[in-house]
Amino acid sequence: MAAELEVALRSPEAYELTRRALAEMERCKVWPTPLNYEIWLHCVVDPTGPLAAEIERRAGQGEAITEADTEELAARFLPATRLNDEIRDAGDQLSRELASVSRAIDAAQKSSQAYGRTLAGAAEKLTAEQEPPALKRMVDNLAAATRRVERENSTLEKQLTASTDEVKKLRAHLEQVRRDAMTDGLTNLANRKAFDETLAATLRSDAGTGPLTLAVIDVDHFKRFNDTWGHQTGDQVLRYVASVIARLGDPPRLAARYGGEEFAVLFPGEDVRRVAPLLDEVREEIASRMLKRRSTNEDLGAVTVSIGVAERRRDETAGALIERADAALYASKRAGRNRLTNAEHKAPAAA
Repeated sequence: MAAELEVALRSPEAYELTRRALAEMERCKVWPTPLNYEIWLHCVVDPTGPLAAEIERRAGQGEAITEADTEELAARFLPATRLNDEIRDAGDQLSRELASVSRAIDAAQKSSQAYGRTLAGAAEKLTAEQEPPALKRMVDNLAAATRRVERENSTLEKQLTASTDEVKKLRAHLEQVRRDAMTDGLTNLANRKAFDETLAATLRSDAGTGPLTLAVIDVDHFKRFNDTWGHQTGDQVLRYVASVIARLGDPPRLAARYGGEEFAVLFPGEDVRRVAPLLDEVREEIASRMLKRRSTNEDLGAVTVSIGVAERRRDETAGALIERADAALYASKRAGRNRLTNAEHKAPAAA
């Protein structure tokens, strides 16, 4: 579908698609931001697809589609950007080029030095054996030429060393850009793409054969809270919750903003019995603090979270693990919120 859309946007059809996308955005009462434009373009091109169906479901229930909602929809339904792969590939290519240049310089130096030693030795031998002067002059000229080559190589080495330093700086910059592309801008946690890549890599690695626990954490009544106090205050709440969750995220663990007001934490090498008490401590700490609205200092009350946790079963896929953790989360919601549910035990732990 991404390829079909890309082709359509490079044809006269693009004008009609744009008009239809803008009309749909107006119908759903969302602003024509770049992200919204991309989302609704996909809906126009694929009106029966899962993204369009989800938007219609929300619109049919009278739900306002907020900026947080569109970020969640983009994370769930839009194709992953090629930016991170391009950055990674560019950085890897730079490293390969640097290694190749260094090997070439080293080989050239060794070859030139060996050549110089050989000629110098030949000159000494000719001198000792009193060979004809013309032949000695020829060898002396070759030796002088070799010394010039060595000097030129030395200059080249200095220039390439300086270039190498610059390329290393570029490499570091590329790595920083990649980290930024894998980080949620609001909470500074890993973003959905980083979470998906880390989970997939963990299942492919040796760590995937050991215990792996996934926790899904959702802010209770966030939409109602957001509608009452506004999006800036809602962002303040998300940053607060993220700051507490982040304490669980020391490597090899990973704490991520999964989408909207939902977070996820991966615990490679740890089983649910070890993880559940830590998550309960986080839940209790979040609920223990009475927040104030920054702009007015008004009391916002306590914020609570519901948690679902699941330990990976043998040969279980990433999708199946996420689905079980989600089911446990919704069990916590149904049981009254502000509690943790272990997917293996079914019954939520009381708050």
